[in-house]
Amino acid sequence: MGFLEKIRQGLQKTRDKVARSVESLFHRRDPGFYQELEEILISADVGPIVAKEIVEDLRSWEKATSPASPALSLAHLEETMSALFPDVPPPWEDPARPAPLVLLMVGVNGVGKTTTTGKLAARFKGEGKSVILGAADTFRAAAIEQLIKWGERLDVPVVHQKPGADPASVAFDTVKAARARGLDLAIIDTAGRLQNKQNLMAELKKIGSVVSREAPDSPVEILLVLDATIGQNALSQLDEFMKIAPISGLVLTKLDGTSKGGVAVALARRHRIPVRFIGVGEKADDLLPFDPRLFVRSILRQE
Repeated sequence: MGFLEKIRQGLQKTRDKVARSVESLFHRRDPGFYQELEEILISADVGPIVAKEIVEDLRSWEKATSPASPALSLAHLEETMSALFPDVPPPWEDPARPAPLVLLMVGVNGVGKTTTTGKLAARFKGEGKSVILGAADTFRAAAIEQLIKWGERLDVPVVHQKPGADPASVAFDTVKAARARGLDLAIIDTAGRLQNKQNLMAELKKIGSVVSREAPDSPVEILLVLDATIGQNALSQLDEFMKIAPISGLVLTKLDGTSKGGVAVALARRHRIPVRFIGVGEKADDLLPFDPRLFVRSILRQE
């Protein structure tokens, strides 16, 4: 299956809700066109504020463009929505960056954070990069065990300690091992106890400190993993984590299980943070690098 086809299939529930309605609407051009378009976008969880901005932009563009054919108008809508995603190249695509690159995985429990950590390891290893995993979610024995299984499956080393151990100690050991072995990436899974923000903030700050001390030249990417099926509620999780840590990228999981994939637009627009990956299935290769244009085109067009 090609990359584009995999995205379309993974976003099928959102496509079924949006694409057919959008294409039909653009060719009908009913008197209530703009209001109906706004309602379609809101139904896909783009959010009322962002949906209104998008529709008002289209209205203004059409007034200034004569004649504005349905094809041109739809193309402009695609361009507008794609531009809402910040264009920030990921650090792993920079060949000149110092090694190891450190990825800190954050997010509340239940979003698929540990699974995403394993899938990322599989993706990067498949690209020929050397990887080590750190099981710093020491408050959940299941998370440690799950990451160890990923390591065994992928033949990737996993740094871990007993449940209840100091997460910063695990992070330190992971980065130290990555440096000693000359590895490309250290991916560290962290705890997700958002309900206790003070403890989590202190924990992430401590992890950040030990990583900076052990690998001062290494770039650090903090990836927030969000469950797309909770729709607009993901925005409040993003807001809360932004108060705790300098989130630099987003990963949206379970997009194949929701018709509200438009929440990706709302999330990217919220704090101008790039979406790095989307999860569209349970297999390791169902974690896909995010492409704003392909994503928007996939949910707006049936073809």
